[in-house]
Amino acid sequence: MRLAELRAPEAAARLAAGAAVILPMGSLETHGPALPMGDYLLAEAIALRIAAADGAALVAPPIPFGGEDVFRGLPGGIALAPATLAALLGDVLGSLVAGGARRLLILNGHGGNIAAIEEAQRALRRASGVIAPVLHLWRNASAWQAELGGDAAALGHGGDPIASVALHLLPDLCAPQGFAPRPPLAPMLGLPVSGFGTLRAGPAEIGAPLELEEVAPGGVAAADPRGASAAHGARLVARLVEAGCAALRALPA
Repeated sequence: MRLAELRAPEAAARLAAGAAVILPMGSLETHGPALPMGDYLLAEAIALRIAAADGAALVAPPIPFGGEDVFRGLPGGIALAPATLAALLGDVLGSLVAGGARRLLILNGHGGNIAAIEEAQRALRRASGVIAPVLHLWRNASAWQAELGGDAAALGHGGDPIASVALHLLPDLCAPQGFAPRPPLAPMLGLPVSGFGTLRAGPAEIGAPLELEEVAPGGVAAADPRGASAAHGARLVARLVEAGCAALRALPA
């Protein structure tokens, strides 16, 4: 299933037969003291499960570096300027299309990638007519937290959905003893912090230039990630694989 492991004639034959190519993306950033930095590893692992369920799809090497945001400059992290990421993604998708791929699915595991993905998607369609949809992993999985039995307090950066998915897919890289409740957040302008770059102002949210430690001390924004579990991660992965397979079926032959 890994495109990188195929010999060239086999790759050409499978693409000519209509095999889809899944492109995983993520980031290399802090997820707190309990989880591995490379969330792109999770995107790749889910892509491989989607390909296995599909039976014919191929998985391209992941793009491991995310678009820069509040996580830039942290030890060990690597981030790309949005324009750089958009150009890189455009070149990757364009190369796949030039080589015969027509059925493409992006699997995105980082919120900072969204703008670059949208730019690359539009450019690809205008240049080649190929539509490469994207499945935003954590945006969707977060919406399923309650439905699939997840702990509400565990939801957020440094917690679910990534925490439970990592405990399920990459348990040897996790240190769940490092999970701890997040300390109270100090207000900005006298207003409570409500998210990455947002403050709660009465019934609305307003944007503000927050730094990482102001919203996610130690890389953790979840109120209490101790409620994450491998069992919940398995349910999330199963739902994401189902969604990915549905997306592949929608791609034109």
